[in-house]
Amino acid sequence: MSGFTRRNLLAGVAGALGGRPVGSAGGPSPAGSYLRRDSSDGRLNLIMIVVDTWSTAWMGCYGNPLVRTPSVDRLASRSAVFVDAYPEALPTIPARRVMYTGRRAFPGDLWRTWNAPTVRGWHPLYEEDYTLAEKLIDLDWGTLLVSDLYHGFQPGFNLHRGFEAWHDVRGQEADGHETGPNRGIDLTAWLHPSQVDFQSGYGARQFTRYLVNRSYWKNEDDWPVSQVFTQAGQWLENRVTDDRPFYLHVESYSPHEYWDPPDDYYRLYMRSNYAGPRLIQPPDDASVLSPAALEHVRALYAGMVTFTDTRLGRFLQKVDELGLMENTIIVFVADHGTQTGEQGEIHKKEWALRRPVTNVPFLIYFPLEDLGGRRVRGFVQHTDIYPTLMDLMGAVSPPRVTGQSLKDALWSGEAPKREFIVTGWGDHASIRTAEYNYIGRWNPGDAWEQLYDLRKDPAENTNILVSNLSLVEDYRARLRQYVEQSWEITRGNLARRLT
Repeated sequence: MSGFTRRNLLAGVAGALGGRPVGSAGGPSPAGSYLRRDSSDGRLNLIMIVVDTWSTAWMGCYGNPLVRTPSVDRLASRSAVFVDAYPEALPTIPARRVMYTGRRAFPGDLWRTWNAPTVRGWHPLYEEDYTLAEKLIDLDWGTLLVSDLYHGFQPGFNLHRGFEAWHDVRGQEADGHETGPNRGIDLTAWLHPSQVDFQSGYGARQFTRYLVNRSYWKNEDDWPVSQVFTQAGQWLENRVTDDRPFYLHVESYSPHEYWDPPDDYYRLYMRSNYAGPRLIQPPDDASVLSPAALEHVRALYAGMVTFTDTRLGRFLQKVDELGLMENTIIVFVADHGTQTGEQGEIHKKEWALRRPVTNVPFLIYFPLEDLGGRRVRGFVQHTDIYPTLMDLMGAVSPPRVTGQSLKDALWSGEAPKREFIVTGWGDHASIRTAEYNYIGRWNPGDAWEQLYDLRKDPAENTNILVSNLSLVEDYRARLRQYVEQSWEITRGNLARRLT
């Protein structure tokens, strides 16, 4: 990376978003001041940016003073910043189904899908779903999806439904993009000795597939995250004179594993001498790592975060250069976070529905008022994105939407009151209140049951379950009741026979 320094990293996005005022802090500005340059109806554009595996714990705007995220921080300074945002269903595909439809997805059934994880709720959109893209195209918005989320393009999946066009950026993780050459790939250069599952069989084939894909990348522009934001910016430039408003949906699978940033970004964070394998898919158990190896893993992840942020910044600068900050709503949100050593664990897990995995960034930039980084407190979830956007765009949400509009919260700083929220993944779920986070299993089987007192332990490090069994039983009953009452909402049909 020519001329790369810490200083120019922080300064490189200083021009993004332009720094010019966006409306008045005293209330919404006159709509006539913000008409699209090429339209007379005043309808707003929408850009929705979804990132994968990036929690609030790894962002400057949410309080991390060490990680470098100037692009997200700059956007946050002009947006409403939701402090208590959590997923409704996990992991990747269930979370996208919720975001795309505004409808709850937990609890979910198990479906057999080709070449996809066997996870409850991991399946295509239902026939009955009415996605945000379908709604907006029916209202005469132009729609485009730019995504390197290869799961959404697997055979049989339909997450691009409702988009007039879509760009499938190939090569992430175990995407079956390239099959060779794979001679000369030494897995020991990438794996910890404890990772025997990746050294042969299916695990080795999956990991090798990524390394083959990676071998075709010649410079930073070839990383999938770079291609995603570059193609999204190019599409905006190509269609800026279209006479319709647009909905551009950008899916960045980064900073999801593999944590494999360009080396200059890794070096921003690595201080110790480390000569071991490049652990881009580290072991689940942090205890097998030396202190230097764990620092290495965290530096790889932090480097991937900053690299993703840098490419996001270039995209936002393009948005600004095209004059679109004046007439475009921008949503930035993640599906979930991850663990990088908390409680001795690495990666997200079905039973680890604690803050590092579930507290997600959620920003809304609204061009008709300078929200000035307003912090919005109170539980919100992915289900709320769709109805909020409908409200801001002057449209009515479909009946299937189960979320709540957060439009008023943009100005009040207070989300609608919720006594508790549920985040489900597979056979486990979290019930989160202002006081506690309970994690338990809702159906028969081995349970990883936990209880955290958020008043004394906001980081959720100390499981107090054994000393609060009566309280735990109350939460168990509440979870069972929630699941029993939810099946009518979360089930549907994957196809419809016409004759």
